[in-house]
Amino acid sequence: MKVLTFAARALALSSLVLTLTAPALRAQDVVVLGELHDNPHHHAEQARRVAELAPRAIVFEMLSAEQAARITPELRGDEARLREVLDWDASGWPDFSMYYPIIAAAPEAAIYGAHVPRDAARAAMTEGAAAVFGAEAARYGLDQPLDAAEQQAREAMQQEAHCNALPPEMLPAMVEMQRLRDAALARATAEALAEQGAPVAVITGNGHARRDWGLWPYLRARMPEVTLFALGQPEEGQPAPPEGVFDALRLSPAAERDDPCAAFR
Repeated sequence: MKVLTFAARALALSSLVLTLTAPALRAQDVVVLGELHDNPHHHAEQARRVAELAPRAIVFEMLSAEQAARITPELRGDEARLREVLDWDASGWPDFSMYYPIIAAAPEAAIYGAHVPRDAARAAMTEGAAAVFGAEAARYGLDQPLDAAEQQAREAMQQEAHCNALPPEMLPAMVEMQRLRDAALARATAEALAEQGAPVAVITGNGHARRDWGLWPYLRARMPEVTLFALGQPEEGQPAPPEGVFDALRLSPAAERDDPCAAFR
């Protein structure tokens, strides 16, 4: 059996993305466009894909529902004013100049926010994701525990993402926080589909874009008939995700960034 290197597999899958025409992508109900938040190459690709897709709605992990409601038609063409109205510079997300082209790429699309407030995320760590999510937790399957293998894999990923500096007893709580964010994205996407129709584009981190977990299992529990296409955008030098995690990969140069583990030292 021929084993492809990560770069070769990413190239093969990225060629799949390139051969998928805009009508083919529009045939999907949901197109999830993953990212590493600080990588400008990823946002440029998202903007390009959104322009081709012409979605009826765009769901942003980075925006709250209240922020999304501030994006009025007259503000869509004014990057500086929109940045101010959203109070983006206080949000902690990377520079708005990377995200604005995504909004501008589909000027008629409704904008939805799926951001989980910090206090809610922290509450999920102690009370559990289902309790914080609320009455609809069961409709999204959030009340069901993860199977042991997925729980272990997700805890290991959390530890690695935090430079192996977390106490082991904290890892289940970190997974609960991520599950809440996954389900919040699913709920906002379901609302966008119900109110605007398909297709819906979702702008989120690669972890939430995965097909094996991320927003997809929760959206599928709520709307089993929905179809979804997931694009992952890893960087050169990263470990390869397992087969089937994304429908396609687009390998990009790494962003320039400080050592993320320096703070833990």
